[in-house]
Amino acid sequence: MSKSHAASDRHAHRHRTDVHATRRVLAIALALTLAFALIEALGGWLAGSLALISDAGHMVTDAASFVVALIAAAVTARPPSERASYGYARAEVIAAFVNALAMLALIVWIAVEAVLRLLTPAPVSGPTVMGVAGAGLAINLTVAWTLSRHAHGINARGALLHVLGDLLGSVAAFIAGAVVYWTGWTPIDPILSLVVSLLILRATLALLRESTGVLMERVPAHLSYEAVGQALAKLPGVTGIHDLHIWPMSTAETALTAHLVMPEGHPGDAFLADTAHRLAHHFRINHMTLQIEVGQDSGCHLMPDHVV
Repeated sequence: MSKSHAASDRHAHRHRTDVHATRRVLAIALALTLAFALIEALGGWLAGSLALISDAGHMVTDAASFVVALIAAAVTARPPSERASYGYARAEVIAAFVNALAMLALIVWIAVEAVLRLLTPAPVSGPTVMGVAGAGLAINLTVAWTLSRHAHGINARGALLHVLGDLLGSVAAFIAGAVVYWTGWTPIDPILSLVVSLLILRATLALLRESTGVLMERVPAHLSYEAVGQALAKLPGVTGIHDLHIWPMSTAETALTAHLVMPEGHPGDAFLADTAHRLAHHFRINHMTLQIEVGQDSGCHLMPDHVV
């Protein structure tokens, strides 16, 4: 077995292990989150607390995101087929995109409800809010710690984002309950709900931007298109390069295609193996397709009207 094949097998085995671990952790997180969401929603309704209800809403959204993530993890693990030659890795990205949109919708709902509560204050039971929020904080810390240590991939990060939002929501709800209990000032409840929504908005937008970038097949953020092109142009025997394309197949795998102009003709398998090793080592590009063209073209025409 060649070194490249051995490395590929190790990568595939590690990926399968990560997917299995992620599915197991997401299942545990789903059970804990959904059970406590019901308890928190009931407690928020009895206490009249928007902070608790909004946190319960976060947790319901989390549960939905875990379901989507579990489905995506199962689909992602399916091998390539005649109808899906690249496999199903994009299912993970689609799920992360959906989760980010759901989180944005929830943020908008909480913001509207908070404004209505500020305009029309409602009574809040401070002790009930503190008790339920404290239990929620413990559950969210447990789930967040488990996900951060044992879950992998953009979908797991999306699920962790939801849990961190819940964790902040539990802290805010506890503080709101304490303020209401000691001072009787009820506007603190919707105000802290707004603060939590703003805190998780930035991370939500970042997840949405990353997942959109993969779906739109943009050059991965960790890569410089120019640097990859120049590295290929400096390969021995290459006098020109054009039609260079780099895109993410998933959050973990990147593909590249390019036309290399080589006056001496095809340099052989050793050249291709060495090039694949360089791309993997320096740029983390996992899949490479090169077309060798015999000619005298000079320069590096990466894209139409783009010459370096």
